[in-house]
Amino acid sequence: MPNTKRLPKSSQLKSEIAAYKRRRILEEATDLFFTKGYDSATLDAVAERLDVTKPFIYSYYKNKGDLLREICQTGIRLSLSALEGALAVEGTATEQLKVVVERVARIIIENQRYISVYLREEKNLNAVDARNIREMRHHFDELLGDLLAKGKKTGEFDITDPSRTAIWLSGLLSWIALWYHEGGHWSATEVVMDAINMVMKMVQPRSAASA
Repeated sequence: MPNTKRLPKSSQLKSEIAAYKRRRILEEATDLFFTKGYDSATLDAVAERLDVTKPFIYSYYKNKGDLLREICQTGIRLSLSALEGALAVEGTATEQLKVVVERVARIIIENQRYISVYLREEKNLNAVDARNIREMRHHFDELLGDLLAKGKKTGEFDITDPSRTAIWLSGLLSWIALWYHEGGHWSATEVVMDAINMVMKMVQPRSAASA
């Protein structure tokens, strides 16, 4: 029989506290990298914001590059999870694509700074981290391409190349992180609905798009 014994409450509490501390470090680092840029931001500044010592940060992240890696992974990891969840929803390719766009667009808006830092600072990732994140993005595009191919096969989508169209669509969604402003002219809901409408106009046959 599998071991279903739970961790002692003290161990579980320590794990939760450690996760909270990592998250707080990551949040402050993300804000600094977003506002000042990776090169100008320092671990000293992150520590000052948290009112802790720099060795405290080193106990959770080995260096500034380690922080950048986790920041850059966050957006694509959440987007990939949202895509996989949407693909599990039963329905036509059209219905699934609308769910994909709605969920991923909201993830991008809610995690705007993480994604913006990645788009701006990818050049500062080490080669291994950059390759791993590109592979995650490629997997996202592959899954999206499979959905588009499904819609092309059923006649729901009028597209030439599902793989290439997937790259265009994922780029369109990522771009939201660079121009959306909370409290700006458009609300998050308006942006999400616009994204859905734009994507459907791009892939649906003209008669369906104008219906």
